Amino acid sequence: MIDQLFEFVENHPLLVSAFLVVLLAWLAFEAKRSGASGVSTSEATTLINREDGVVIDIRESPEFKAGHIAGAKNVPQARLKERLTQLEKHKDKPVIVVCKQGQAAAAAVTELTQAGFSRVYKLKGGMAQWQADSLPVVKR
Repeated sequence: MIDQLFEFVENHPLLVSAFLVVLLAWLAFEAKRSGASGVSTSEATTLINREDGVVIDIRESPEFKAGHIAGAKNVPQARLKERLTQLEKHKDKPVIVVCKQGQAAAAAVTELTQAGFSRVYKLKGGMAQWQADSLPVVKR
């Protein structure tokens, strides 16, 4: 079996090279995508405290009022496009997008990135993870 593999590699160097290039490109893409998958609660806390990070909570208003991260701005996902102008002043700051479970935030991260925000992250696990880690929640 191994002999056949080496024989194939010797007889088809272009095909093997193309396969390796595609494999490396795919691995690089996956590495970049996994890095963009979000920040943990401790990383988010660091961004907020040390780099003046902005938290954008994309949940609906009743959920937001039931409990949210201190200083978070409530911009429901359905209204994100129309409220981009209000967020323009935060383009160069780290922006952490928060949703209920950490799944809906990916679309908002993409939208903000396309709008020119340079450092946008989603909170892994969303508010559920924030509360599971016993981090402070503000109720209004």
